Amino acid sequence: MNKLNFSFSDLIAGYVVKFEPLEGKFGSFHLKTSDGKTFKVSLTSMTNAQLVRNLGEPYYNCTTQISSMLVPQRYLFVYGIFYPEAGENKFEAKNIVFLGRTEAEYLFEKPDWWVKQIQQLADFYLKCQFEDKEIDFRQYRTDLSLVGSKKNSTRQETDTISRLVYGFATAYMLTGDERYLEAAEKGTEYLRQHMRFLDTDEQICYWYHGIDVHPDGSEQKIFASEFGDDYDAIPAYEQIYALVGPTQLYRITGDLCVLGDIERTVNLFDRYFRDKTQYGGFFSHIDPITLSPYSATLGQNRARKNWNSVGDHAPAYLINLWLATEDHKYTEMLEKTFDLIEKYFPDDENSFFVQERFHEDWSHDLHWFWQQNRAVVGHNLKIAWNIMRMNHLIPKEKYTKLAEKIGQTMPKVGSDQQRGGWYDVVERFLEPGQEKHRFVWHDRKAWWQQEQAILAYLILAGSLENPKYRQLAREAAAFYNAWFLDSEDGGIYFNVQANGIPYLAGGNERGKGSHSMSGYHAFELGYLATVYTNLLITKQPMELYFKPKPGAFKDNILRVAPDILPLGSVRIGEVQIDGQTYFDFDAEKLTVNLPFSEESLKVKVRLIPAQVFFDATVLEVSQGTAKIALTGLLDANANGIFQEALERATKQPIHRLILFLENLKCISSTGIRTLIFTKQKLGKTVEVQLVGASDSVTKLLKMSSFCQGVKIIPKLEDSTVVINNQSNELDLILSDDFDESKNLLNNSQNPELMPFK
Repeated sequence: MNKLNFSFSDLIAGYVVKFEPLEGKFGSFHLKTSDGKTFKVSLTSMTNAQLVRNLGEPYYNCTTQISSMLVPQRYLFVYGIFYPEAGENKFEAKNIVFLGRTEAEYLFEKPDWWVKQIQQLADFYLKCQFEDKEIDFRQYRTDLSLVGSKKNSTRQETDTISRLVYGFATAYMLTGDERYLEAAEKGTEYLRQHMRFLDTDEQICYWYHGIDVHPDGSEQKIFASEFGDDYDAIPAYEQIYALVGPTQLYRITGDLCVLGDIERTVNLFDRYFRDKTQYGGFFSHIDPITLSPYSATLGQNRARKNWNSVGDHAPAYLINLWLATEDHKYTEMLEKTFDLIEKYFPDDENSFFVQERFHEDWSHDLHWFWQQNRAVVGHNLKIAWNIMRMNHLIPKEKYTKLAEKIGQTMPKVGSDQQRGGWYDVVERFLEPGQEKHRFVWHDRKAWWQQEQAILAYLILAGSLENPKYRQLAREAAAFYNAWFLDSEDGGIYFNVQANGIPYLAGGNERGKGSHSMSGYHAFELGYLATVYTNLLITKQPMELYFKPKPGAFKDNILRVAPDILPLGSVRIGEVQIDGQTYFDFDAEKLTVNLPFSEESLKVKVRLIPAQVFFDATVLEVSQGTAKIALTGLLDANANGIFQEALERATKQPIHRLILFLENLKCISSTGIRTLIFTKQKLGKTVEVQLVGASDSVTKLLKMSSFCQGVKIIPKLEDSTVVINNQSNELDLILSDDFDESKNLLNNSQNPELMPFK
């Protein structure tokens, strides 16, 4: 029975095993999925191919290159049709999506991929909500259609505004675009004026569910939640997400009024949601009148705890609040939270999946509304991601153990190992005779659950240097970027079907804005994927922007850590304030000592991995002289970074370029050609000085005859340059581009060159 004797279309994701150009009329190739299944894929006269593209990018047609691109180990997606013939299901390809131009390239690992995506998303929401006019949050609406138009609704929900504020604030942090900061500040002020209930007697603050804005401008306050699961209650997660945007903005500006609201909302959690008995944790709901979690009016939400009420504090606001303040009370709150998660959420005796809902005493609640005894795949991954962040702050073996257990077990039970991507809600148990965990509603894939997978495996890969985790991160990011980006209308699809095709049947899942979707998850993914990929994995620098208000931060210290990363893994390479290079910072502690000012300061910080491969820091440009410090290994991969620094240093005409090479560990043939070409483009009127080069670098420069056109100075006597706390200790990793340099250096007796043997 149930024999598949009909044709159907589907998606396969996998790694090319071999290409057979002479098999069949147009050739074929074998593709192995991540769980080891092998499919034979036949090409046809109508098979087309494209490169994965970012938001805002054109269609990249590579159909004519299919044969040359089907090389072993290349990961790709192929959409096609299965035909039941000759006792098997033959598969013919209709569309192929390549992830890079070579088998080793994944375009979404480029340093600016996610930054550009965030820019596109921020512009999309500015246009949808404010129609490219003045940013006025009275015009904001929660519900947006597929194309971003506002639906016929008057509702403004607090959490969706806060999430969009997070998006705009994050876009500013990555780009420095003032429009995004303006939107974040106006959105936060709108929340404070319209959605906030401030109780000065008790020093607490809580937030309305939302308001209805009528055509005459009047407002109807919606105090208790009107979302189905939380109706007529104050759910903890709504109060939590009310802080997500303002907290991210506080990291940028240090606005003390915003901090006051955050602290008073934390007081609300402590006084009314926290379980003060021996059990600990936070209740999921309180009564809107009595503020009690024990009120009979709460029904099935009475005296309950869940993932959102306990765990969501950390990613939504608490980690970002700690990053901005390093306040010990937030360290303690984080530690208590993750100790509870590690103790009560795993359910190894019964299921691969964590338990998510509890009674007051942490006994399992297996009968709550829709969840019953079911697992949200993304919540498991969210625990792995966030407990690794906590482990960087307070290392505990039990944190890493839980993160790795989730990371190792989830792919088999929560991911689609044939098509790629991650599922939504599944049954936690297998019934007798079952081999696959059953889907609760459907086999669709939600955008926010892909985020949890990508970030979980990126941070595991970056922290533990396990190549399997990097593979899983790549596969998850590949599915998201290939199928969730709406290149026609902009924004991110809410859900796609198992085969990657957008699910547009209706309801929340069709639109770009709803109670469940705003500007949080997609922006958070873009931001942290940039942080983890650049700083922990590919070892590339990145830049962040801040705009502190006068005297806002305690002791005038701006904390610029991008996330809670492994201790010592990142340092500051360069700081600019209002466009001028600034040197009063602690590179290792990731802090900037702000100067006194009566105006807000625009601070640009360049962050560098501690084991950076290469970086170019513009130290100063004045009186026709540009000074750039080079660090690490100048090879082909470093050319883009060097050219970017050079462009910044030569925006205005110069007559002298000084390159400080004290910390340049080695230079390849390509690096030398880069310097030669740079000198050529600058012209004969620009004097180039190379200062402090090591003997090995000097020898290579002399062998290229480059020294004849520049001045080599062992030490610049009339200038002192200090790059704060840069140890620049490197583990030299040599690419093929270094072969010629290695051969040259290994012929020398210089002890400095021994690492190249």
